[in-house]
Amino acid sequence: MIQKKHDYDYLIIGAGPAGLQLGYFLEKANRNYLILEASDVPGSFFKKFPRHKKIISINKVYTGYEDREINLRWDWNSLLSDSEEMLFKNYSREYFPHTDDLVRYLNDFAAHFNLKIKYNCQVVKIKKNNKFRVIDSNGNVYSAARLIIATGFSKPYIPPIPGIELAENYTDVSINREDFANQRVLIIGKGNSGFETADNIVETTALIHIVSPTPISMAWKTKYVGHLRAVNNNFLDTYQLKAQNLLLDATIKKIEGQKDGKFVVSFHYTHADEEEEDLVYDRVILCAGFRLDDSIFDESCRPEMSINNRFPAQTSEWESTNIKDLYVAGVLMHMRDYKKKQSGFIHGFRYNIRALHHILEHKYHNQKLPCQPIEPTPTNLMEAIIQRVNKSSGLWQQTGFLCDLITISKDSKVAQYYEDLPIDYVQDSELGQHEHYYTITLEFGLDIIKASPDPFAIQRVNKDDINNADQSPSLHPIIRRFYRNTLVAEHHVIEDIASEWLENVHTEPLLEFLHNQLVQKDFLAKVA
Repeated sequence: MIQKKHDYDYLIIGAGPAGLQLGYFLEKANRNYLILEASDVPGSFFKKFPRHKKIISINKVYTGYEDREINLRWDWNSLLSDSEEMLFKNYSREYFPHTDDLVRYLNDFAAHFNLKIKYNCQVVKIKKNNKFRVIDSNGNVYSAARLIIATGFSKPYIPPIPGIELAENYTDVSINREDFANQRVLIIGKGNSGFETADNIVETTALIHIVSPTPISMAWKTKYVGHLRAVNNNFLDTYQLKAQNLLLDATIKKIEGQKDGKFVVSFHYTHADEEEEDLVYDRVILCAGFRLDDSIFDESCRPEMSINNRFPAQTSEWESTNIKDLYVAGVLMHMRDYKKKQSGFIHGFRYNIRALHHILEHKYHNQKLPCQPIEPTPTNLMEAIIQRVNKSSGLWQQTGFLCDLITISKDSKVAQYYEDLPIDYVQDSELGQHEHYYTITLEFGLDIIKASPDPFAIQRVNKDDINNADQSPSLHPIIRRFYRNTLVAEHHVIEDIASEWLENVHTEPLLEFLHNQLVQKDFLAKVA
C-alpha cells in the first residue's frame, strides 16, 4: 500500500561515507535533502567488508606537519568538515585501521552534524516523471527534483563463466581458516580481496592458485592505490619460493562439479603458447569485485551503464549521461578515472563530492563557483600557485584529475583563482571558454612502468637541471596555459625529494613562465 509522499530538492540513496559527505555540504548550505539508508546505522558496508576487518586506506597520525590541510594528504579516512573533532585520527592510531573504528567514526560524524537520515529504509524502486519517485519497502514514496546514488557497489560482479554458480563468493565464504585444512583452493581474481582471502587461509590449505587473464598490478609500481597493496601480498613469497602456491595468467573456460564434491576447472593460459589444461580443486572462490545494483531503477530512469556494467555512465559533472538530474557520489564516481586515480576511495571521492556540491549550487541555486580574486601580476600568480601546491590535499590525492584554475579577464586586469575542480569539467563548462586561463595540477612525470622494470631505480632529475624539469618522474606541479580549450604552453616545476616546492629553483622559473605568458597580447595568433 502506497503511503504518504515526501518531497525534497535532493534525495541521497545510501548513508555510507559518500552519502554523509554530501549530506554534510547540503546541511551546511541549508538545502532541503534527505538521506535514505537501508540499514540501521551509517557505513553498514564496513560492518562486513573487508571480510578480514583491515582497511587498506592509511591513517598516518604523525606527519611532522601541524597544518590540518597538509595532514589530510596522509589521512585517507576522514571526511571533509570544519570540525577538528571529526578527524579519523581521534578514532584510531593504527596505520591500517580496523573496520569497527570506521563504522564508529561514520556514526559519530552523522550525529555530530545532525545529518538528515532515515534509517531502515530499503529502496525497492525508483521511477521518474517530472521528478524522481523513490519507493521504499514499506510503501513510502519520496519525491525529489534531484537524486544522488551513493550506495557504492552493493552487488557482486559475476563474470560470464560457465559453471560460475558453483563458486563460493568473497561476500560470504568462510573466513575460518580451519575450514580449508588440506584443501586445494582456486581463487578467481588478482585484486586485494583475492589476496586478502589467500593470506587468511595460506597456513591451512594444501595449495592455493590465484587466477585472472592478466598479471597482477602492484600499487607500489602503478601508484594506483586500488591495485595490489603490500599489506595483502605475503602470498607472493609463497609463490616465488615454491611453497605449492601459484599465480595463473589464464581465462577460465568452464567450471564443472564432480560426484565426489570436487571441481574441474578448464584453463586457457594467456602465456605458455596458449596451452589448455584441466585442474581439480576442492573449493573455488570468486573474488571479482562488486558492481552497482541497477535493478531498483525502472525503465523511466534506468541509467546507461559502463565498464562491464559496473558503473553508471557519467558526464564530467557526475550526472548520468541519459537521465537528467541523476547523479552519483562516492565509489561510483570512479567511472571517470577508473583504475587511474583515487575516486574509488574516501581520500579521493571526498574532494569529488565537494566539487559536485559546488557544481550543484552553481547549476541549480545560482551560486557562483567558489573563487578568490587576485591581481594578475606574475608575482601574485606565482605566490598563489606555490602556496597551493605546497598545501593542498585535494591536488595531492587526485593527481591529474582535479586542478586549480586561474582565469584572466579579457582586459588582463582581473584574475580569479578556483580550487579543486575536475579538469574535464573545466573543459566542458563555460570555464573552458575563457581566452586566457591556467590549470594547476600535481602529477607524476615519466611513465614509471615503461621507464624501468624497477620503479625504485628511477633516476631523479638533478635539482640544478631546471631546463629538464619536464623529465621529473616524481610528483611535481604542472602549470598549463589554455586559450579556450587549446593548450598554449606548459611549465613543470622541478621535483623535490620532500615534495616541498619553495626554493628558487621552483619559484624563479615559474615566475619567468608566468611573466612571458602575461605579456603576450595576441592570444589567437599564439594558437594559429
